[in-house]
Amino acid sequence: MPELRLRGGEVDGLALNYLVEGRTGPAVVLVHGLGGFAESWRHNIPSLATRATVFAIDLPGFGRSGKPPANYSLAFFARALHAFVEAVGLNQVALVGHSFGAAVAVTYALTRPARVERLALLAGCVPGFGWRPGWRARLMATPGFGEVLALCGCAPLYRSAIASCFHEPADAEVEFLVGCHYALRTGAPARAAWLATVRSLTADFVQRRADYRRAIATLDLPILLVHGRQDPAIPATHSAEVAEGFPRATARWLDACGHFPHIEHASVVNGWLADFLVGRPAPR
Repeated sequence: MPELRLRGGEVDGLALNYLVEGRTGPAVVLVHGLGGFAESWRHNIPSLATRATVFAIDLPGFGRSGKPPANYSLAFFARALHAFVEAVGLNQVALVGHSFGAAVAVTYALTRPARVERLALLAGCVPGFGWRPGWRARLMATPGFGEVLALCGCAPLYRSAIASCFHEPADAEVEFLVGCHYALRTGAPARAAWLATVRSLTADFVQRRADYRRAIATLDLPILLVHGRQDPAIPATHSAEVAEGFPRATARWLDACGHFPHIEHASVVNGWLADFLVGRPAPR
């Protein structure tokens, strides 16, 4: 798994790990969700790599990337993503974001619209609309109390939490999402980065909601939304609202699907992504 050191501003010197596959076609960057990691796209990378150059990154604070003390806001993640795009020499990219990664992708597109060709948002939570952090996130955001709760985390609890996000959890998938790089993803630096990210959600999704909504209305990019109708983490109604807010959005829905459409219905989603990202032109 390659590692590079980012350059510039607050991300200077930050180690970022990523996967890359395919050496032809447009550049596609896959952005995982909260607590995720690059390998969580393992069912999608080989398919897309037959027609594109595919990068899957570990965001700062997650996976095997660096986990420095920082303000883990959407703006911070977007700046790190831009530094990555610059470091690997990409002029324009298509972004695919899952869950919280969709918010990162949208923030990057808003701040660097000339560098983004199109966006695909899978089970995405997008700032500027009605979704806001639930009571568990608000509880974890409480200073001191969140740190104590984080210490209670263990593999059985993680398995239970992840399994609850699937419509029909498969043991092998849940075990992979929990066990991959477990020590790095659950150590003290990772817990601190996760808490810092959770604590940024209110500012980004509540306090800056109106700012995001106004900016999104001006974003003239093709957008594909993919959402499971049984998603227990981000309601399908959120994606329906988001589809109305983007000037050029198309929504696709999956039955018998929870919060991981790219895992639960990988072959269908891979086909939709290939058509959208490197196939026929996106509809206007």
